[in-house]
Amino acid sequence: MSGIDATTGRLYGVGLGPGDPSLMTVRAVEIIAEADVIAYHSARHGRSIARAIAAKHIRADHVEEALVYPLTTETTDHPGGYRGAMEEFYAAAAARLAAHLDAGRTVAVLAEGDPLFYGSYMHMHKRLADRYETEVIPGVTSVSAAAARLGTPLAEGEEVLTILPGTLPEEELTARLAATDAAVIMKLGRTFPKVRGALERSGRLGEARYVERATMAGERTAALAGVDPESVPYFAVAVLPSRVGAKPEIRERGEVVVVGTGPAGPLWLTPETRGALAAADDLVGYTTYLDRVPERGGQCRHGSDNRVESERAEFALELARRGRRVAVVSGGDPGVFAMATAVLEAAAQPEYADVPVRVLPGVTAANAAAAAAGAPLGHDYATISLSDRLKPWEVIAERLRSAAAADLVLALYNPGSRSRTWQVGKARELLLEYRGPDTPVVVGRDVGGAEQSVRIVPLGELDPAEVDMRTILLVGSSQTRTVRRGNGEQVVWTPRRYPETERAGS
Repeated sequence: MSGIDATTGRLYGVGLGPGDPSLMTVRAVEIIAEADVIAYHSARHGRSIARAIAAKHIRADHVEEALVYPLTTETTDHPGGYRGAMEEFYAAAAARLAAHLDAGRTVAVLAEGDPLFYGSYMHMHKRLADRYETEVIPGVTSVSAAAARLGTPLAEGEEVLTILPGTLPEEELTARLAATDAAVIMKLGRTFPKVRGALERSGRLGEARYVERATMAGERTAALAGVDPESVPYFAVAVLPSRVGAKPEIRERGEVVVVGTGPAGPLWLTPETRGALAAADDLVGYTTYLDRVPERGGQCRHGSDNRVESERAEFALELARRGRRVAVVSGGDPGVFAMATAVLEAAAQPEYADVPVRVLPGVTAANAAAAAAGAPLGHDYATISLSDRLKPWEVIAERLRSAAAADLVLALYNPGSRSRTWQVGKARELLLEYRGPDTPVVVGRDVGGAEQSVRIVPLGELDPAEVDMRTILLVGSSQTRTVRRGNGEQVVWTPRRYPETERAGS
C-alpha cells in the first residue's frame, strides 16, 4: 500500500470468535504468538472479554495495552457529548498503538467475534490501516454461534438474512423485521423490551428465539417470548431462523390480508406488505400480479383470470375459515379499483363474519406515474375509471363533466383495452369542452416495469390508439404547467397555490 513505511511494525486485527477459546482460528493463535504488543478494549472495571478468550496464549513477555473506555451508556459532561467523548478516546487509543508501530513492534488488537463485525477494532483500523501494514484475521461471529447453538438453519435457498442492531428505533426494527425472511438482532440488554415490541408488532414474536452468551459460560437459549427482560445481558441475540421447512402453525381460524404490490415489482413493496406476503400460507390473485411475488417453499399459489374478483374473494375467505393465512394480491393499492372492495363485500356475508380481514396499502398507479412525470397531482384531483364493465358510460361521462367543470386534475384508470377502444376518444372530446387543447396529459405505460414509458402530450393531440390496459392518463387542470429542464427532460406540475388565493393574499 502506498504511503506505508516498511520499517514500522505490523498491525493485526485478531478475531477471537464468540467466546469459547477452542473456536479461535489457528491463524489467530499464530498471530498472538508472534505479536510484541497485545491490545484489547475493556470497560472501566478493567475486565476484558477479549483478553479472557485469548488468556492462555498471552505470555508474560507480551506488552499489554488495555484500551479502557471512558464510559459505556452513562451520560457525560464532555463538550461533544457521548460521541465526542468516544471520538476522543479512539483517537488517543490509536495514538498509543501508533507509538508501538512506529517503534517497529507488531501489534495484535484482540476482538470478540469478527474484528470488522460490530466490533471495537474497526475504530483502530480506520485510523491506522492507511499508515501501517495491516492484516485482519476473521473470526466466528456471534450470529453463527447462535445458529449453531439453536441447531437450526439461519437462511436457506433464496432467503434474505438481515442483521439488525437492537439500538434502532422500534418502528425501524418493526419495518425491517416485517420485510425480511430471517434475522438476527444484536446488542440486546436494555434494548430488549423495544426489540420484543418490534417482533410482536411485525407478527414475528412466535418465531423468535433467544440466545445468550453463545459458546460461553452461562449460555442460555429459549423462546424469546418467555424471556424476562430484566435478565437479558448485552451479549445476547434474538434470532428469526429460516422459514423453509418450518412446521405450519395450527390455527382454528386464519385471516385474509389484502395487499397491494404497487405498479410493478419488488421495489414498490412496502415492508408491511413484504412481511404479509412472506407469512402467508396461500397467495390468491390475478396471475399477472402473483408473478411479481417471489416463490417461497411451502406456500400455495392460486392464480386466476382478472375477471373473477368475487369468486377469488370467496375462495380466499374459505381458505381462511380452514385456518389458512391468506394474502390476496392486487396491483397498485388494493383499495383503488382493486381487490379490497371485492374481499370486504364477500366478507360481509354472514358465513364470513368471523374471518379477520386486513387491507394493506400500496403505491397507486396514479402516484407512480405522477412521480415519474413530476408533480401533476400537486393540487386537488379526481380519480375516475373509464371502464364501463361495472358501471354505465353515462355515469362515467357525468363524472368526467363534473370533475372537469371543477377544474380538477384527473387520474383516469382503465382507459382502454382490446375490447374497449372508443372510451378514450369520447373522454378526450368531453374534456376539450372544459380544457384547452394544450392542457398537459401524462401518458404513463407500464410505470415501474421493464417497458416503462412516460410521455407528456397536449390534450388535443392525445391519440387513443396509443392507450391500452397498461396505461394510466393524468389530465392537467387549467393551472398545470410543463417545463423543459436543462438536461432536456420535460416535467409537469400543478401549483399548490390557486390564482384566487394569490389575489386574496396580495
